[in-house]
Amino acid sequence: MYFKKIIGQRCYLSPINVEDCEKYTEWVNDMEVAGGLIFASQLIGLETEKSILERISTSGYNFAIVDIEKDELIGNCGFPELDHLNRVGEVGLFIGNKDYWGKGYGQEVLKLMLDFGFNILNLHNIFLRVYSFNNQAIKCYKKVGFKEAGRIREAKFVAGKAYDEIFMDILDIEYTSIYINNIIDKKLQK
Repeated sequence: MYFKKIIGQRCYLSPINVEDCEKYTEWVNDMEVAGGLIFASQLIGLETEKSILERISTSGYNFAIVDIEKDELIGNCGFPELDHLNRVGEVGLFIGNKDYWGKGYGQEVLKLMLDFGFNILNLHNIFLRVYSFNNQAIKCYKKVGFKEAGRIREAKFVAGKAYDEIFMDILDIEYTSIYINNIIDKKLQK
């Protein structure tokens, strides 16, 4: 079961449902899905994934990404690291359902997360990490407004080739809220 916590046009963010552990286990073990993620080299079984979901569903700000029309789980996102004192947060996401790749869902999810991070969590800087071989993700992040902040050269070796780990970020003053401001505007009109 999913709950519409943050609603976009084509998808919404819901608290993570631990019952989805089989689907997540399938995705995190699919190298095409997990290749660009930190845990790509790990073997993650059903029990391990279930315990990870139990932990992240009860701590921090982690969400299931759900197709708004089909109520179908397509991935997850969250803030794996938050520094409230300095108002900095790391955002991460993955679309596990390949049917949704390259269709703008990643952009919409990032916009929802930026709205939440800047307007609800009161963050000033939101950053992410991506490997230089993940061109599709880099294009998505740039379209949303992320800029390259730095890189660790040759930090990831895949199939005998070295790739950079790129840090990208966006500041609250560089982002125009769409979703949260619409909610507030509707409340003011009543």
